[in-house]
Amino acid sequence: MRMNRRVLITGASATAFLAGSGLSFARKMPLPAKPVEVKLMDVGGALSLVQPALELYAERNPDKVSRIVFLKAPVTELAGKLKVQQKSNRVDIDLVLTGSDGLAAGLVEDTWMQILPEFNETFPDIEANYEPAALNLHKIQGAGYGVVVTYYPSGPLLEYAPERVTKAPESAEELLAWAKENPGRFLYARPTNSGPARTFMMGLPYILGDKDPTDPINGWEKTWSYLAELGDYIDYYPAGTGVTMKEFGEGSRDIIVTTTGWDINPRAVGIVPETAKISTLKGFHWVSDAFFMCIPKGVKEDVLAVTLDIMAFLLTPEAQAFAYNEGSLYPGPAVKNVPLSMAPQHSQDIIKQFGRPEYDDLIANNPIELPLKPEKMVQAFRKWDELVGARKS
Repeated sequence: MRMNRRVLITGASATAFLAGSGLSFARKMPLPAKPVEVKLMDVGGALSLVQPALELYAERNPDKVSRIVFLKAPVTELAGKLKVQQKSNRVDIDLVLTGSDGLAAGLVEDTWMQILPEFNETFPDIEANYEPAALNLHKIQGAGYGVVVTYYPSGPLLEYAPERVTKAPESAEELLAWAKENPGRFLYARPTNSGPARTFMMGLPYILGDKDPTDPINGWEKTWSYLAELGDYIDYYPAGTGVTMKEFGEGSRDIIVTTTGWDINPRAVGIVPETAKISTLKGFHWVSDAFFMCIPKGVKEDVLAVTLDIMAFLLTPEAQAFAYNEGSLYPGPAVKNVPLSMAPQHSQDIIKQFGRPEYDDLIANNPIELPLKPEKMVQAFRKWDELVGARKS
C-alpha cells in the first residue's frame, strides 16, 4: 500500500519517520469558492444510518455542497470499478461507505487514499472521541485509510424460531448435531457478502478453540473442518443476508446466523416475526464490526475538501445520534456521549420495542474481539469459497 501522492515518504518508512521525529504531518484543505457536487457510494447498507445526517449537512451548507448524490452497488464490484476509473483518471466516486469487506478489498487493490495522518487537522481529537472498541477498529482495521463512522459489537448470534426449535443449540457441537438431524433448516449466507456470515466465520475460531483466531490460513484447522461438515446439511449459501432473513421469516429455515442489528431491524420492519429468539454458543466472543468512510484515490481537490468536511460532521454527536436508526446496527454510534435519548423519537420507540435487555449483559460480560485484518479477511473469504462454498456450486 502507498500513501497519498502528496506525501513524500511512503509505506512503513513514513510511519517510522513520523514516530521517530515527533513531527505531525497534516494539512488543512481549503474549501472551494463555490459549492460542489459530492457522489457517495454505499456498498454495505450504511446509508440508512447516515443519510439523515448527510441531508442535514447539505441543508446547512449550501455554500459548500450543491447536492450529495447517493449511489449503491454490491461490495464485490467496488474495488474493480474504482480500479478502472483510476486507470483512466476519471474517478467519479468521492466517498465510499463500506464494511470491513470493502475496506479490505480496496486495500488489496490499492484504491484508497490515506486520510490520516495527512488530514489530522480536519479530525481534531478523533481518537479521544471514539468509543474504545470503535477506536480499536479505527486504528487497526482502518489504518488511516478508513475512518470508522458507525460501530457495533456485531455477533455471532444464532436466531431461531421458538415455535419450531424448542431448545436452541448451546454449543458448536450441538449446532452441528441439530443441523444433521434437521437438514436444510439451518442457513447462513456467503461471508464475502454478509456481515452476519462473516462474523460467524470469524467467531468460530474462538468458540472452537482454534490455534490462532487471527490467522485463517495457519490457525483455523478446526474451523475449516467444522464449516465443511456443517455444509453437508445446508442447502445453499445465499448471496446476501436479506435472503436468509426472508426464508427464516417465511418458515423455510428454523435457525440462521445473525448480529444485533440484523436481529432487531428485520423484526421491526416485519420480515422476521417479533417472537424470534437469539442465543449464543459456548465460548462466545463478540467479533466487532463497523462501517468505514473511505476516499478513492483521484478525487478532485475541491471535492476532496468538502468530502473531508462532510466526514468530520458525521462524527459529531448530533450526526451520530441518527445511527440508532431502526436498530439495524445496534447500538450504532461510534463516538462517546451519544445516548439513545439523543436519537429521533422513532428510533427510540423501535429500540424500546424490539431491542433485547440481554444485549447489555452480553456486551458487558463477553470479550469483544477485532475482526481479521484486511489482508487476512481476504484470505479467509477465498479459503471459505474454496473449501466450503465450492461444495455447493
